[in-house]
Amino acid sequence: MTVSPFDTVAAVSTPYGKGGVAVIRLSGDQALTVAERIFFPLGGKKLTEHPSRTAVYGLVRDPEDDRVLDDALCTTFRGPHSFTGEDTAEIACHGGVLVTRNILEACLRAGARQALAGEFTRRAYLNGKLDLERAEALGNLLDAGNDEQVKLARAGMNGLLTSSAEAVYSDLMAVLANMEAGMDFPEEDLTEMPLWEIREAIDRAEAALKGLVETYRTGHAIAEGIPTVICGRPNVGKSAFYNRLVGREAAIVTDIAGTTRDVLTDTVSLGRVTLRLSDTAGLRESDDPVEMIGVKRAKQAMDEAELVLILSESSGPDSEADELAETLSGQGKTVLRVYTKGDLAMMAPIPDGAVCVSSVTGEGFDALREAVERAFIDGNLRMGEEAVVFSARQAAALRETAANLHAAAENLDAGLPYDICADDIRAAMSELGSLCGREMGEDVLTEIFSRFCVGK
Repeated sequence: MTVSPFDTVAAVSTPYGKGGVAVIRLSGDQALTVAERIFFPLGGKKLTEHPSRTAVYGLVRDPEDDRVLDDALCTTFRGPHSFTGEDTAEIACHGGVLVTRNILEACLRAGARQALAGEFTRRAYLNGKLDLERAEALGNLLDAGNDEQVKLARAGMNGLLTSSAEAVYSDLMAVLANMEAGMDFPEEDLTEMPLWEIREAIDRAEAALKGLVETYRTGHAIAEGIPTVICGRPNVGKSAFYNRLVGREAAIVTDIAGTTRDVLTDTVSLGRVTLRLSDTAGLRESDDPVEMIGVKRAKQAMDEAELVLILSESSGPDSEADELAETLSGQGKTVLRVYTKGDLAMMAPIPDGAVCVSSVTGEGFDALREAVERAFIDGNLRMGEEAVVFSARQAAALRETAANLHAAAENLDAGLPYDICADDIRAAMSELGSLCGREMGEDVLTEIFSRFCVGK
């Protein structure tokens, strides 16, 4: 199917299923025309004769055979005063699956195209109603599973990160303009900023960017989630521990060693941190080909994890776990030792920094939460009040910007010509512009907005 950003599109903007109300949204140049072909207000006036932003009661009819599909409310929003910046109509009908589908199909037969995932929000971005930070934050708000994710999303929708980036961008623009004036008209002595002042401005910008990058560990832990692996020898209670964290009997728990053969995954909230959790097969040598595959997958999951929870029984030492913890820590991973079966009578002392839990009683899971939060959450950040980097794309853009500024500073210190240093600053500004959506490739936009649901 050939699609165009100028098409009029339609989609159900509420979840499919049985409910009190469903909303079908139309957006585009012909949105009001399409709406008038299927929606007929009671009282005689045409839909477009009613004021914008006013809910109008009427009948929805099939455009082909004129049969009544439902009685509903329709609200129009004339561009640019709408979410997308385009003419928009929203039909609020009864929330039955068949009724909703019939009205959507009527919209399509009347001249609209089925909206793609995230297309309404993408149009809002392209029409200047949202910047890229606010668009991404909106996606996070829709997916939020805990209060901390809501706070972070609301901060993004308030544009705190964009404001911080724009301030740095403006400072760099002043530096670049000053350098270019000196290059273009050297005989006029138009340079207002001496070299030392240019150098200090670059240092300030680089420091500001690095400060923003440092917030990514916290933003990533809250919004994207930490790839986390539960590992350990067979029968140390990994599956029971996993079930306790996900809040349901997701993994089979038995006294038979090697019960878990594959990697089980789920996303859970542990306090302020989101864990993209994996339960793995017990680590041991085995001749069982199926178990060998499970162990191989467990090791692969550990390679890809940022946080590794190494489980041991609390009744005695575990030299294999000690060795594994040392190896993984040396690879730069965050490792937390967890001692299980804390409800049993026989308990040995546990090392400093470790936690002891009982998957049966829940004892020790508060200490686990606190330990994970200490590892990933910056307690000095005022969530919802300060700019926080919450996506890998944002962090990459900021790191690349800082790297270009560092190169500019080194070239200035080496006495290289201004035009070389100016190129580094232009590259930095280009990267910083991509953070705010000033310069953004089509493939990146497609990736960002494809994560949204259809109807948003």
